[in-house]
Amino acid sequence: MASSGTTATGVGAARPAPRHTERLTVPLWLWPTVLLVTAVLAAQIGLGAPGPRSWLPYAVLLPLAAAGLWWLGRVRIAVTGTELQVDDARLPLGVVSRAIALDAETRRELLGPSADPLAFVVQRPWIAEAVQVVLADPDDITPYWVISTRHPDALVRALNEGAAAVR
Repeated sequence: MASSGTTATGVGAARPAPRHTERLTVPLWLWPTVLLVTAVLAAQIGLGAPGPRSWLPYAVLLPLAAAGLWWLGRVRIAVTGTELQVDDARLPLGVVSRAIALDAETRRELLGPSADPLAFVVQRPWIAEAVQVVLADPDDITPYWVISTRHPDALVRALNEGAAAVR
């Protein structure tokens, strides 16, 4: 049987294969840095304490720090044949007017002095580039989305091609 580029879901519906997908993970250098700072904090909390108070801060704080880093890096971006998915948010490609790659300076301007309070923003400070997705939906008050990405050109290409194919 030939594959059509789609995969079946549990109810028999077809889902288009992603045109672009990435995860906004925390950079590797941040893990040892945060865990080291957390270990120093745990040492300060348990300093000179006898018994469980000496090791309990490590047992609590180090797993919490690791869980926090994992949680910060869980955001997934995907462009399918019909929608843009950013974490739990979904945007039909039919309402995408255009997508624009942003460098660090333009992203800083768009998120700072030129920011629109109604914009949808998924920003990670450890990722310099971003993409602005301008919307053309008269029923939505959101003027645009700003999404951090490590691959702005690939995301822009997937969004613009997907939006053109849906129209």
